[in-house]
Amino acid sequence: MNEFEICLKERKIVKIKPSIEMIKKEIKNAEYDLARSKESLSKKDYKWASIQAYYSMFHSAKALVLNKGYREKSHYCLLVALRELYIKTDELDKESADDFEMCMDIRQEADYGLTYSSRSAELSVKAAEKLLEAAKSILDKKTLE
Repeated sequence: MNEFEICLKERKIVKIKPSIEMIKKEIKNAEYDLARSKESLSKKDYKWASIQAYYSMFHSAKALVLNKGYREKSHYCLLVALRELYIKTDELDKESADDFEMCMDIRQEADYGLTYSSRSAELSVKAAEKLLEAAKSILDKKTLE
């Protein structure tokens, strides 16, 4: 059994009927969090920039996974689903999933370990921007209008 199947079995990823409204909402949240992360970065608030950038990525990934008819109930299983549904199909480059995982770790360190830096915040913001643009290009334009 692969990781995706385990997430399904444990109900940390569940099959749903995709909703355009839910997908749009996730993209709007990704845009909002990305804008806030850039603002925090400009104010040298590296902790919040890192956290907000991660949540932008979370919402971008969630929109993509919703688009394939699944909903996450675990941050880790969202990453697993992104890899299964988009990396394996070559719809998204492997680096995007790796960046998501890296930013997940950066966010945890910033949030719980109180360890963060300008470099990690900058990396997170760039990665969030890249994933959001990739998500928008993958999702049907009609879906996002």
